[in-house]
Amino acid sequence: MPKIDSSAAPSSPKERMIHEIFPVGPLQCNCSVIGDENTHEALVIDPGDDVETILEILQKHSLRLTQIVVTHAHIDHIGGAVKLKNLTGAPLLLNENDDALLKLLDVQASWLGMKNPGVVSIDSPLREGDTLRIGKLDASVIHTPGHTQGSICLFLATQNTLIAGDTLFQGSIGRTDLPGGSFEQIIRSIHQKLLVLPDATIVVPGHGPSTTIQEERERNPFLQR
Repeated sequence: MPKIDSSAAPSSPKERMIHEIFPVGPLQCNCSVIGDENTHEALVIDPGDDVETILEILQKHSLRLTQIVVTHAHIDHIGGAVKLKNLTGAPLLLNENDDALLKLLDVQASWLGMKNPGVVSIDSPLREGDTLRIGKLDASVIHTPGHTQGSICLFLATQNTLIAGDTLFQGSIGRTDLPGGSFEQIIRSIHQKLLVLPDATIVVPGHGPSTTIQEERERNPFLQR
């Protein structure tokens, strides 16, 4: 079973985190490898493709993959997850509200000219308030529907880092014109759950450059309404 602990205590600010962010697949999805420098346990977020590169980064840091997290079930974020799971044995975690999208991966693959990853099933659902533990590092799950119904973000409070998936971007927000999308929901999710985070929080979006909560609160045109 994955290490999900809704009552986990915050990790010490002294805990040091390995964090590599790199684009994968034809849509250049930002994949994250997060590891605890002391225990060498690791979490991979959004392995959309290029699994060999992910494995190389894990090996470079001598990390042992314990969890695979997908922020939402669009193929550019989940396309390589099953292959990574089969090669490492790590469980696959995703919010269950994206189950309908999992059944459309063959259709999504045809849209982008990508290989159909086949049947994808989750080992454990991720829900609002869950805490993922990576060694002594904690990541809180924030459910942010709008881009998809199952979209989540991960907040590592002691590291001032938010993995935002396709909910929030530098100067933009996730598109809402695909199945399961809702403009009203994504705006509500961002205002109520993300913009309340500390100003200095680093935001790592699903595509493109990183930003901060303060920057997006003050300058993102979609959030000035």
